[in-house]
Amino acid sequence: MVLFKLIGILGLLLISMGVLARKRLAQEPYFIFGGIALLAYSISIKDWVFIILQMVFILASVYELLKLERWMNKRRKK
Repeated sequence: MVLFKLIGILGLLLISMGVLARKRLAQEPYFIFGGIALLAYSISIKDWVFIILQMVFILASVYELLKLERWMNKRRKK
């Protein structure tokens, strides 16, 4: 259980770093990996509300990262 608490703390730190990152493209990997760590913690405590919340958060972050990369690629081609 202590391991999952450490993983949860890591997730919080990663998401905090993402919030502090200045570039939007740099934020998303922090959000994704922080979300995955918090998902693991949520599963360990068997809290369905936070499990669903983290899954939505991770999917939204992946979607945003893909959208930003597509936008960046279109800008480079011009």
